[in-house]
Amino acid sequence: MKILFAASEAAPYIKTGGLGDVAAALPKALCQTPGTEVSIFLPYYKPLKDNPELSVELVAEFTVPLSWRNVYAGVFRATNQAGGPQYFFIDNEYYFYRDGPIYGHYDDGERFAFFSKAILESLQYLDWYPNVIHCNDWQTALIPVFLRACYQGLEAYWPIRTVYTIHNIEYQGWASDDFVDEVLGLPQDWKGTMQFKGATNLMKAAILTADQVTTVSRTYSYEIQNPYYAHGLAHVLQAHSYKLSGVVNGIDTQIFNPATDPLIYANYTANTLEKKLENKRFLQQRLGLAIRDEVPIVIMITRLVSHKGVDLVQAVMDDLMWDDLQLVVIGTGEYEYENMFRYYAGQFPHKMSANIVFDNTLAHQAYAGGDLVLMPSKQEPCGLTQLIAMRYGTVPVVRETGGLFDTVSPFNQETMEGRGFTFKSYNAHDMLDAVRRGEELFHHPDLWSALQHNAMAYDCSWARSVEEYWQIYHAVL
Repeated sequence: MKILFAASEAAPYIKTGGLGDVAAALPKALCQTPGTEVSIFLPYYKPLKDNPELSVELVAEFTVPLSWRNVYAGVFRATNQAGGPQYFFIDNEYYFYRDGPIYGHYDDGERFAFFSKAILESLQYLDWYPNVIHCNDWQTALIPVFLRACYQGLEAYWPIRTVYTIHNIEYQGWASDDFVDEVLGLPQDWKGTMQFKGATNLMKAAILTADQVTTVSRTYSYEIQNPYYAHGLAHVLQAHSYKLSGVVNGIDTQIFNPATDPLIYANYTANTLEKKLENKRFLQQRLGLAIRDEVPIVIMITRLVSHKGVDLVQAVMDDLMWDDLQLVVIGTGEYEYENMFRYYAGQFPHKMSANIVFDNTLAHQAYAGGDLVLMPSKQEPCGLTQLIAMRYGTVPVVRETGGLFDTVSPFNQETMEGRGFTFKSYNAHDMLDAVRRGEELFHHPDLWSALQHNAMAYDCSWARSVEEYWQIYHAVL
């Protein structure tokens, strides 16, 4: 089977969040099946084009029609790939050779409309036609639209099927009402597909036109049919629930492996958990915390924004600092929360460390050295942090939502089953109670060791998820 994976980011080349991890790890896992060809298409951003370590060759040049304009597109192929998926980069310097972040430009809608159509246009120049195009989030939501509206007159495109994955329904790709005419150049009878609440909504159009719609956990697939979570798309998703399913993400277990991770202080396994203590002491020393084995380290590796539950943490920070624990925060986000954590780190330097930065090495060291990882999210489509943490024997404290509910079951001391501590209501003191339940169990070494083993035994690889994706691919074909 030939699979084209279209995304706006993918590790190791460009990554701003969880999509970048998934867009690299899932195609890599799919390639393990014999007879499978997977190609990943990315925009050729400025950091990629300026990267001397990225070896590429130009394989196609053409123009892409976007309404009244014909826009240049080049296709470059990575040449230093040893097995696994093949990477292609769509080039247009006007759209992608820019300083600053890859998102947040005034013309993002037009940039990714070009990217989506250029992918489809490139197939006839590459003479490579996939069986399935797997699209991700609003940036590639126009692929199933363009495929049906513009390419059904070409016989080679007839067999192609599309799968569209919603990684976060909050970001839908909104544009003005005239976007359909001025940028997309779609026929008038397509305006109803594109329009939503007096504007253009790319995600809504993808839900209508894709052959299958997926999201990144089973619970999230139910939640987004509820108006509370759906950001306006509940009725659209309810009407198309027959083609909606949820598949929990996995992680790359070769990268996130405490037995071999080169970024942590001491490697360990579930059978040598005593070495995890060495990582704890190293983390405390690096961050200037009091070196104390007897207190739990609670880590937070997250974007510092409200929907990640940081407002709950803010509400009980004094209580947390009163407890006999240490708190390590790694991440950036809203100034209010950044400054709040800086303040408490200044007030309690031996028990609180605020690292307002994205530091991959420090994140790995925190996974290895932490005891509890706190994820009190208001909504969490899947979450990768809790999966990585469990891999390192760091116990999750999570709210029961989305992928957190699917992957973290509450620990039961009677049956010795479960992988963490959970709370249901979006309430700061319910969260605090869950943290304190974790603190209490930490002081019972036998129970704590059993809980760590449960967490580390969870299969967070892509193996089960890939099987589910194969069922989806075969179903749409």
